[in-house]
Amino acid sequence: MAASDAYPHNEQLLTTKEAARYLRLSSRTLEGFRVRGIGPRFIKAGSGLRSRVLYHPADIRAWLERRFSSTSEYGV
Repeated sequence: MAASDAYPHNEQLLTTKEAARYLRLSSRTLEGFRVRGIGPRFIKAGSGLRSRVLYHPADIRAWLERRFSSTSEYGV
């Protein structure tokens, strides 16, 4: 699959604030998830520490597909 085929072309990338709103989380919580590596996959638009972070809706949906039967499963 070519990189251009990875995502549907009609879906717009979301900022951290927009992605957090979609997930019903605060932006700070989503940022914390990103730092700890437990949140949805993200895109860095540009180079350097201050480059913009964007989320593709397909990555958010994939992250939401994680399902658990009990709280003890979460850490596994």
